[in-house]
This record gives sequence, C-alpha cells and structure tokens, in this order.
Amino acid sequence: MPISPEIFFLLSFLISLSFTDGTQLIIVNNCKESIWPGILGNAGHTTPQDGGFHLSSGEQQVLNVPENWSGRLWGRQGCCFDEKTGKGTCQTGDCVGLLQCRGLGGVPPATLVEMTLGTSKSALHYYDVSLVDGFNVPVSMRPVGGGGGGGCGVAACEADLNVCCPLALVVKKQGRVVGCKSACLAGKSDRYCCRGAFADPESCRPTVFGHLFKAICPRAYSYAFDDSTGLKTCSAPRICQKSN
Repeated sequence: MPISPEIFFLLSFLISLSFTDGTQLIIVNNCKESIWPGILGNAGHTTPQDGGFHLSSGEQQVLNVPENWSGRLWGRQGCCFDEKTGKGTCQTGDCVGLLQCRGLGGVPPATLVEMTLGTSKSALHYYDVSLVDGFNVPVSMRPVGGGGGGGCGVAACEADLNVCCPLALVVKKQGRVVGCKSACLAGKSDRYCCRGAFADPESCRPTVFGHLFKAICPRAYSYAFDDSTGLKTCSAPRICQKSN
C-alpha cells in the first residue's frame, strides 16, 4: 500500500496541508474574532464543505481534498447568518449572502490564499497569499513538519493593512475600517489591473499603493506580476512503497 510522507502548511487565520491519502487542509482561526472561511475550487476541481463554514476564535477545521487540488481560500468577517437557511451577510468576503458559497467567489477586498497542489509526477506545489483583490484579514501559509523536500517558502500577509490603508482605498462598515482595496479594485483601469495593453510585466508595474503593500507584506503578491517574491513553491512528496 503506498504511503505519502507528510508535509504541512499553516494558514494565521492559518491553513496546513498534510499529504497522506490525498491532502488535508487544516484551517485555524488565530484571530480574536470569528472568521467564516470561504473556499472555491478552480474549474474542474471540487469545492470542500460546499464553499464555507464558521470558525470561532482559536478553532480549527480539517478538510480533505483530492491530490492535485487547485483553488482558493479567504476569510470572511463580520458575518451574520440564519442558522436554518444559511443566509445572511458578511462585512467582507461575502458570497451573495450565503454561508456556503457553493462555487462562488468572495466580494473583494479580501486577502486570498491560492494553491495548486502537485503530485509525485508534477513535482511541485504552488501557493501564494494575494493582495491583488485587496486586503481584509491577516493570513499566513507556512510549511511545518517534513517529507516534502526543500524549497518550501512562507506565503503571508501577517500585518493588519487596515490600520495603515490610504484613505483612497479604505472600505468602512458601521464606521469601522474593515478592508483595504487594491489599486486595481479602486481604479478599475487596465493600467492598474494589468490587463488589455498592460497585460505583461514590462508594461504593468506596481503602483505606489503596490509598493506600500509590498513594504509591509513582502511575502505576499502585491500586484498581478509579483511572481518573483509572491509565488512560493514546495517539493511534492514522493510516493513510497511500503515494504512487507
């Protein structure tokens, strides 16, 4: 029977990955308030837990995803849902007022964790923490434990960007700053969003806001072409045959 060595990743609200049969995502809420994680599998991939659930402060949830899974996670905050219908609202990261997002993404600004998990054949896992859609809660994703080989970088934005968010990017709810827009989200132009005539790294450069985000969160994507420092990789575990 094949056995996979273990490797873990922790997301602060925090995610860890354990490779045994498929992959376990261990999501931990290290925030001082409740978080409602949202989950979305990329095209052709499953969405665990129908896309969302509640985590109290200090609580964790273990999810099983298939080998080679690809998708994203984000933390929703300030949510209120009806226990019977699962309908309500969130101050940030909302997915049309549903507790379980069921294939829908969250409304930005929201700090995203993106990943494409490798296998013994594809060799590498790819993952990042992205501020391209703005920021709402601090997040980190880091490997712990062994078995996956070297090169496992830390993806994170552990600072609270809401505290230092420029006025032009601030999102407030009930008089409280709950999110910080990206330049793309605020400006909605091809230049800021790296699309159209600016859809390449030569013509699309980080804005002053992108530089600010990068200075505070150097291990996160600050804009669309921030691959050199934003994208992290880790060796996929080799599949070993158990001896009799």
